[in-house]
Formats: sequence, C-alpha cells, structure tokens
Amino acid sequence: MERKELLPLAGVVIAVFIFNMSEFIPIGLLTGISEDFGISESSAGLIISVYAWAVAILSLPMMLLLKKMEFRRMLLLSIALFTVFQFASGVATGYGMLVVSRLGVAAAHAIFWSIAPNLAIRVVSERYRRVALSMVAVGTSIAMIVGLPVGRVIGLALGWRMAFLVIAAVAVATLVLILVVFPHLENPGTFTLKRLPEIFRNRTLVCIYVVLAIYITGCYTGYSYIEPFLQQVGGLDDLVITVALVVFGLAGFIGSSLFARMYEGHRCTFLLYGFIGTSVSLLLMRSLGPYLLGALVVCTIWGALHTCFNTAYQNETLRAASEDAGPIAMSLFSGIYNVGIAMGPIVGGLVIDNLGMDLIGYAGSIFTLTALVIAALVLVPRLRAGEDRSV
Repeated sequence: MERKELLPLAGVVIAVFIFNMSEFIPIGLLTGISEDFGISESSAGLIISVYAWAVAILSLPMMLLLKKMEFRRMLLLSIALFTVFQFASGVATGYGMLVVSRLGVAAAHAIFWSIAPNLAIRVVSERYRRVALSMVAVGTSIAMIVGLPVGRVIGLALGWRMAFLVIAAVAVATLVLILVVFPHLENPGTFTLKRLPEIFRNRTLVCIYVVLAIYITGCYTGYSYIEPFLQQVGGLDDLVITVALVVFGLAGFIGSSLFARMYEGHRCTFLLYGFIGTSVSLLLMRSLGPYLLGALVVCTIWGALHTCFNTAYQNETLRAASEDAGPIAMSLFSGIYNVGIAMGPIVGGLVIDNLGMDLIGYAGSIFTLTALVIAALVLVPRLRAGEDRSV
C-alpha cells in the first residue's frame, strides 16, 4: 500500500479507535460512575442505552442533512464535535450533565460511523478494500485491548472523569492528523429522502438489518454488564477482570485476520460464524466465568467472532447498496446497530433486577441464536442464489 493510501487509512483507523473507546469505556467504569452518583449499576448502565438510542435516532437524519457535504469536511466536523462533548463528559458534575454530554458525543458518532467504512475503502485501491475494512476492525480491537482496559485502569487510579478527558486529548491529536493527511473526497449528494424507499425494497439489506438488530441486542445483553458479572458472579478481582477485557480485544485481531484471509473464499459460511461464536460464549458465561481460564476462553471466542460479524456485515451492507446510497445504507446500519446496543443493557438490566446477574448470558443467547436461524434460513440462501458456486 502506498503512503498516500496508508496515511489517510491510518487516520480513519485512529478515529475508529477513539470513537469506539468512548462508546465502550463506560462498560469498564460502571461501578465507579454508580458509586460517584449514588445510583445502581443498572441505572448507570443506562448511559450506554441513552448514547446508543441517540446514535440510532440521529444517524439517518444527520446523513440526509449533510448529504452534500464533502467527505473530508464531514469527517473533520464529526471529530471536532466529538472532542468538545468528550471533554464535557470528563468535567460532568452530575449524572444529568454526563447524559447530556454523552448525547453530544453520540451526535458526532452518528456522523462518523455512517461514513467511516466507506471512507476506509475509498482512500485505497480496489485490491486493498478487504484490508481497509479489516483495519477498521483492528481500530475497534485496539479500543478494546488498550482503550477499555487502560480507561478502566485510569478510572480506578484517578477516577472515571480522567478516563474521558484522556480520550478528549487523543481526539485533538487525531483531528490534527486528519487535517494534514486526509484527501479531498467529493460527495455526489445524489441520494435524497425520496429515494429512501429504494433501500427498504432491497430485501438483502432489510434482512441484514433485521438480523443485526436481534444479534446486537443479545450480544450487549451480556457484554454491557461483563465487568460487574465477572466481579459479582465470577468472584474475580480487578486485575483479572482487566486481563479478561484485554483478551477480548486481542481476540479481535484474530477476527480481522480471519476476515482478510477467509472471507472471499467462504463468504456465506463466514456470515454465520459471528452468531455461533457469540452464542456459545453467552451460554458459557455462567459456567466458565468464575474461573480465570474459563473467562479467558469465553472472551477469546467472543472477541474473535464478534469482530468477524462486524466486518462481514459492514462489507455486505456496502455490497448490497448502490454507490451513492452507501453512506445512507451505513447510517441505517449504524443506527440499527445502536438500537441493539441500547436494548441490550435494558434487557440485561431487567434480567439482573428480576432474575439475577448470573442469567444474563442465557438471556443474550436467546437473541443471538434467533438471529442465527434467520440468517441461515433467509439471508445466506438469498446470497447464495446470487453468487457463483465457489461462494
């Protein structure tokens, strides 16, 4: 890959890192936030839901509003908004202020994730498209490897507010990098609100969106509370929990490597791996969670195959949409993804409050297995029908 491709791609990947770090970091700080504001962990977990609902609601309107903005300017705008509101999260003096500042970060997120995968493949040549999408997945993995655990360590040592402020500082540096290295990319701006029904007449996209909503709900039913689960049900100490979260992120590298190496040759089968891996992990949470080795096994399987899911379904969304509809299709993908992230903590919170923390894995697996059945019976046969025999 030439330097003129590599540097802009690196800028997008770093931005992916900070956006994901910001979204995921409350998962590792729920205990500190709940203690600081005197609220329950399930109530603290609602900041994940509020953030996700905001992204879900804002993604499509923001992209329609900005549909004619040149892509470099749009990218810079999203990172600038992110920086301002991330800083506000770090200086929040009350739960209400924290929620409002997270809503601001969510607005920036709605813009960024509608264009990030598309920009990653546009700044490189055709032969590096799979590599570019894999690198986007790597940015997410690094956020889990370095971001979430380091954020948790900072939160334990200096308080959760400092963890948010560190992200804001990294965002400033990222803004400068994008300003210097990212090329001008024209936005055709030809997709209008009147053409939106085209997307919903695309049965492949509709099926992707359905399984996405169900799967992510199940995944985040368990993952949103993984820190208190490992602490309360697993009986593991803070250091071991941090190690488990690092392993989850490291496993994402395995998932991105699997995508880059295997996807084109095993496309339709590959689309089922994420459902299977996450379902197995959720089902094993209760039995293996109390043991260090067991927790690491669960996190490895889950982290690797969840990354496979994310990368594969982003790719399928871009393949199923026309070129000018790509950002709109991805805005819907991002919005629906965040509906799942929003519903997961709600479902998990209900399970915790009414049935017990130890059952959240079983509850989450009901959703992920349902998504697996729909994908296997509806989506994959549709894709096979449109592909050659090698798929």
